[in-house]
Amino acid sequence: MRTNVLFGVDHMDQLLIRAKENKQRLEMIYVNEQGEYSQRIIRVMKIYEHYILGFCYTKRAVRQFKKDQILSILPYKKGNQDGA
Repeated sequence: MRTNVLFGVDHMDQLLIRAKENKQRLEMIYVNEQGEYSQRIIRVMKIYEHYILGFCYTKRAVRQFKKDQILSILPYKKGNQDGA
């Protein structure tokens, strides 16, 4: 499993758990299977071993994100991205 840029896997899981418990939005940089990068604002719904299920405010839909394709993830701060 590839470790993301800002956190080790354990630290990322802790952040995901806290965000889910507190219903906190997260901002992440994600790379899909085709190698395309995107910036997403999400709310975590479920956490699995290799992926998370979350509501993506950017796409306005529930999406599945592979943990090893999350390049960075941080608590969302309003004003970082317009429209979310």
